[in-house]
Amino acid sequence: SSNQFALAASLRVAEVPGRSYNPLFIYGAAGLGKTHLLQAIGHYVRLNYQHHVVRYISTENFLNEFIDAIRLSSTAAFKRRYREVDVLLVDDIQFIENRERVQEEFFHTFNSLHGANKQIVISCDRTPDAMQTLEERLRGRFKWGLITDIQPPDLETRVAILRNKAERDAVTVPNETLEFIAANISSNIRELEGALIRVTAFSSLNQVSITTELAEKLLSDLLVDAKPKQRTDAELLEAMAEILGFSVESLQGKSRQRPLVTSRQIAMYAFRDLTELSYPAIARLFGGRDHTTVIHAVDKVQRLMRERKQIYDQVHELLTQLKSA
Repeated sequence: SSNQFALAASLRVAEVPGRSYNPLFIYGAAGLGKTHLLQAIGHYVRLNYQHHVVRYISTENFLNEFIDAIRLSSTAAFKRRYREVDVLLVDDIQFIENRERVQEEFFHTFNSLHGANKQIVISCDRTPDAMQTLEERLRGRFKWGLITDIQPPDLETRVAILRNKAERDAVTVPNETLEFIAANISSNIRELEGALIRVTAFSSLNQVSITTELAEKLLSDLLVDAKPKQRTDAELLEAMAEILGFSVESLQGKSRQRPLVTSRQIAMYAFRDLTELSYPAIARLFGGRDHTTVIHAVDKVQRLMRERKQIYDQVHELLTQLKSA
């Protein structure tokens, strides 16, 4: 496997937290499974060390909680929350760049935990040396332990991922079609599974068998490597709002009117499909919601695409327009 070393290192720190690689620094592009690996470490420790306190946090949430702690004069409680743990799992540390006060706070948190032999696991989309605005003292500490990367899965692994996804969704997909999708989409797991969802949803809605020819037709925009033009997140949200027929303010707002809620969920799904933004980043873009709202939206739209042709067509049309704009 292309990622055997990262897996072995993760298993090692889960088995003996604080006593092997500390910190464990995992880097790689979005959609390759870094969050999954961090959460698996946390789950393993909770299962085998029942008295250990395990804390998983995205860097964005760490940042937001720190700002709230300053505003509410509750920094002492904030410090305890992240320093009185046995395992701290920090996702997407790249968002700490250009945040001097947060970097300073995390520096002291790191020192407190490391000095007490508590395990720290960090994920990032690049190496510590590639984080240009990171304080040198933090960069040095990130390199104290083990740095390992996650690579895009090889062809055999991509086929296995698709087969597993098809089994979980209880759909039958010919091996030839799985191999076709795997051979043509190699960037990340998120895009790979998204392609399979598009094919299986179309098949379910239209009561047609899944074939390689069908997959080739439905995934034509992905096969030519069409990418949405480079826009800022705000510009992309504006374009989505226009296509969906609502204002940006409505999509970001609190209204629970059914057509608006559906469009908001579709827009969240589209952000997940088209960008490398994490769930918390998308949540913040949509009016500062909780990231679990985005997870729910993405899961719901995936399900509705299989059940309702109107939703399938709406999602497909939105993605097509955004990619061709």
